Amino acid sequence: MAKAARKRLKVFQAQLGFYDTVVAAPSQAAALRAWGVHQNLFASGEAKVTEDPQAVKAALAHPETPLMRAVGSKDDFALKAASLPEVPDAPKVRKAKPAAKPKPAEPARPRADRSALDAAERALRKLDEARKREEAAFRSRQDRLDAEAQAAQAAYVDHRKAATSDVVEARKAYREAGGVD
Repeated sequence: MAKAARKRLKVFQAQLGFYDTVVAAPSQAAALRAWGVHQNLFASGEAKVTEDPQAVKAALAHPETPLMRAVGSKDDFALKAASLPEVPDAPKVRKAKPAAKPKPAEPARPRADRSALDAAERALRKLDEARKREEAAFRSRQDRLDAEAQAAQAAYVDHRKAATSDVVEARKAYREAGGVD
């Protein structure tokens, strides 16, 4: 029973901000929850399973609790980092030397002639408008053809009913006169 209740833990490691962190958890999802992270750091390669003996020992001593240490340090992992991360010195800023002579400004370019572009855009608009009118005319003709086809179909149905009735009456008369089918 004790074995079933005990979870198999893996030790996961990620760098979060200025700290290296480890957590012993049964799954990647549990590790992300312990870190309080909502994005999948494992998919982006920012978190991984670690085999570092120092990290594994510390994390297994505190299951499902994130432990940290400053990035780059060899301190033990703990609930609170023992030291601040080492930050390299900022590079020295060199003063810029004043330019000997400012470059002369380039002469202003003449304004581009837009008349050809305007004419092409007008031609395109006219073409589009003509096509819209043409499509409207096609739709109108199609509507008239559809109405004509419906009227023809209705007339056919009426005539067919009348012709069928005439055939039935003629057949009946033929049989009464002694005819055989």
